[in-house]
Amino acid sequence: MSDMNKDVSNMISDTNNDVSDMVLGSIQQHYSKMFPHFTRSFSDYYNMPTNAENGNDKFISQGTSSHGVEELESFATFCNLDDLNLDDVISQPFQSFDDEIISVRPSNAKEDYSASFHILRKHKRKCPKLDQNNAIVSSRNSVIPTLSTEAIIELAAENFIQSASKSSKKLSMFNHQYSSSSLSHSKDVQLIVNLLSCAEKVDNEQYDRAGKLLDECYKMSSPIGSTIQRLAFYFIQALYEKVGRVTPRGLCSHPLEAVIWPSMLLLAIHKGYPLSQITNFAGIQTILDHVVEARKIHVIDLEIRSGIHYTILIQALVDRSKHPVEHLRITALGTKSKEIMEETGKRLMSFAESLKLSFSFDVVMVADVLDLKESLFKVVPGETVAVHAAYALMGLVGRVGCLEHIVKVIKDLNPCVMIIAEMEANCNSPTFIGRFVESLFYYGALFDSFAECMKNDETNRREVELTCIGSSIRNVLAAEGDERKIRHMSISVWRAFLARFGIVEIELSMSCVDQAHMVLQGFPSSRSCAVDMNGKCLIVGWKGTPLSSLSAWKFK
Repeated sequence: MSDMNKDVSNMISDTNNDVSDMVLGSIQQHYSKMFPHFTRSFSDYYNMPTNAENGNDKFISQGTSSHGVEELESFATFCNLDDLNLDDVISQPFQSFDDEIISVRPSNAKEDYSASFHILRKHKRKCPKLDQNNAIVSSRNSVIPTLSTEAIIELAAENFIQSASKSSKKLSMFNHQYSSSSLSHSKDVQLIVNLLSCAEKVDNEQYDRAGKLLDECYKMSSPIGSTIQRLAFYFIQALYEKVGRVTPRGLCSHPLEAVIWPSMLLLAIHKGYPLSQITNFAGIQTILDHVVEARKIHVIDLEIRSGIHYTILIQALVDRSKHPVEHLRITALGTKSKEIMEETGKRLMSFAESLKLSFSFDVVMVADVLDLKESLFKVVPGETVAVHAAYALMGLVGRVGCLEHIVKVIKDLNPCVMIIAEMEANCNSPTFIGRFVESLFYYGALFDSFAECMKNDETNRREVELTCIGSSIRNVLAAEGDERKIRHMSISVWRAFLARFGIVEIELSMSCVDQAHMVLQGFPSSRSCAVDMNGKCLIVGWKGTPLSSLSAWKFK
C-alpha cells in the first residue's frame, strides 16, 4: 500500500481508540453561523402528480399516557444509573478540528463509562449560536410556538446527563429555558433520553439491558407520529439491528442496497425542499461561471439521479447572448440502473430539443469504480469538461482505493472545475457512540426540515424518511467495516483528503451566492433555512445546523 493510501486509511478507517478521547477530536463542526436568503423559476421538467394519501401503513401510532411516561422514565433511570460512576469524570479542553484529522491516543475504551456524557457535553460546548443579524434564529427564540427537533434533543441530552449524575438532581423541565413548551413535549424529551440510554448500553455491550429499554422505546415511537417519534423509530430500528448482529435478540442485518430514487419523489423534493434547489442552482451557476466562453461543453455527472438540475443549465445556455454554445454533452456515470439513466437522458434530450440546443447524452457503466478509465469518456477535441458530483463521493469513503482511483481518473480528464455537494456531517467516527450522537443531532435537523418543508406533501415526505433517510441511519449505526457505506464527512475533512491529490478549492462567485439567496427567498420556510460561507464553501443549514455543503475545485 502506498504512503498516501496508508495516510488516508488512517484518516477515515475504524480504529480501536479510547471513546472519550476520540470524541474530543472528532466532533467539532456542528452549527456554523448562517445568514439568509433566494429563487429563480424555470420550466417544469415533469407535471407533478397529485399525491394520494398512503393507506398502506404497517404501523399505527401508539399513544402514551402521562402515567406511561412516568413508568418509562423510572425504567430508564433504573437502567441508566446502575454501573455508572461519574466521580472521576473531568471535561477535557476543546480541541480544534479544522482542516486536519486529529490522531487519537490508543487506550482501553472500557475504563471510562462516561463516553456518551463527554460527547453530549462536548456537543453543547462547541456549538456557536447563530448571529441573529445574519441568520434565522432557532425556533426557541422565534415566534414558532413549538420546539424544534434540535431543541428537544438538546433538552433530552441535558436531562440525560443530569439524571445519570449521582451528585446532581434530575433536571426539572419546569426550570429549563424551554419550560414554556415543556409539558407538551415531555413525551418526546423522555423518548430521546431513553434512546440515549439505549445507545450507551449498546456501546458498553450491555445488550440485555439495551434490548429491554429498546422494547419500551419502540412503544413510544412511530413512523407516522410526531417528528421526534418518527426520528426515534428509525434510530430504534438501527439499534435493534446493531444488537441483532451480536445476539439472537434484535433484527437481522440489513445490508444497504443502492437507493433507487423514484423520479417523481426527486421532483417532489426539488419542488418543496429549499436545500435541494439551493445546491442545484448554485452548483449549475458555478459550472456556468467556468464555461463562459466555451462553445462545446461536456459535463460529467457522477450521480445524475433525475437530472432536473440540467434543465437549469440548458435554459441558461440557450439564453446566453455572448459566445453561443455549439453543443452540450452530458455523461452520466453509474454502476447500476442503466435504464433509469437512459430515461433521464431521453427527458433531457427532449427538453434540449424543445429549446433548439444541440445536445447529446452518454452513459458510462462500470461494474466497479476501479474499472473506470479515462478512455470510457467520449471527450471530443475542443470540449471544455466540468465534473458534477452531488452526494456521490460519500459512498466511497469506506473504500479508499476506489475514492483515490476515481479522483485520479477525473484529474486525467483535466476538468475546468469539479463541483462537490455533500452532507455536512461527521458521521464517520470510529466509535459507535460518537456516530450515534453526531447522527442524532444531524438527522434530527434533517427530519425537522423535511417535516416543515413538505408538510403539505405527507406521502412523499414519508417516502423520503422510509426509503432514503431511514436506510441511511440504519447503515451508519448498525453496520461496521465494509458494510458501512454511508460515511458523511464535513467540508474540513474533505479539504484534508482532496489536498492530498493536488486539488485546490476555489472561490464561489458572488453570482453563485446571490443565486442561493434568491432561491431561498422563494420558499415559505426561508426563515428556518439559511446559507453561509465556510471559507470558500457554501453551507446550507436548517435552524442553525449545517446540512449540506457545496464547493468548487480545480486540479493543479
